[in-house]
Amino acid sequence: MRILLIEDEPRLAESVCAVLRKERFVVDHVDRLSTAKEASQIAGFDLALLDRKLPDGEGLSLVPALRARNPGIRIIVLSACGEIADRVAGLDEGADDYLVKPFAMDEMLARIRAVRRRPAELEGAEIRAGSVVFDLANEEVEVKGGRLDLPRRELRVLAALMKRRGRTVLRETLEQAVFGFDDEVQSNTLDSHISRLRKKLTKSGAEVEIHAIRGVGYLLREAA
Repeated sequence: MRILLIEDEPRLAESVCAVLRKERFVVDHVDRLSTAKEASQIAGFDLALLDRKLPDGEGLSLVPALRARNPGIRIIVLSACGEIADRVAGLDEGADDYLVKPFAMDEMLARIRAVRRRPAELEGAEIRAGSVVFDLANEEVEVKGGRLDLPRRELRVLAALMKRRGRTVLRETLEQAVFGFDDEVQSNTLDSHISRLRKKLTKSGAEVEIHAIRGVGYLLREAA
């Protein structure tokens, strides 16, 4: 899951990013509406954590733009504006949840898990290919009934490929799914992740193959 954090309090933003990255999320942080709009046009996000009082305007005004660029995005407002009217306004503007500051990080993570489950129930909580079952809500992979532990970035690669199995996925699409804006990415970084993932899938008997489409991207299909 790739998360966009829109928060102008540096210490809070640093703490939230640290907690989310520890949970293996890809996180990008911006502190203004203008940069949030730019970020949403460059990359696809699964969830946004949105402060209301930002230096260049009301955070809720960003909700329509986020949804236009990322139709399935989940949005949780993080705000010190905690009156009932404030919370109602946030939900009426299209937010999925509203968390009042100060908040416990454990509660924030629980809210994230809750909103992640909602679309998964509608779209199908699992995707399958060969002997691989990917639980999207919990980001867990099983092969032939046994759990396959994968690092965060390999999970992101596998999810992107399985969602489009049988079709070529562009390198740019995979890189956007796997890396944050601040990550240092070498020209062969993605290839290295895919090479390790391919070996693990083969060793586990996954019955899927990942093929490189030279100069374009990668394709996952069930083994013949």
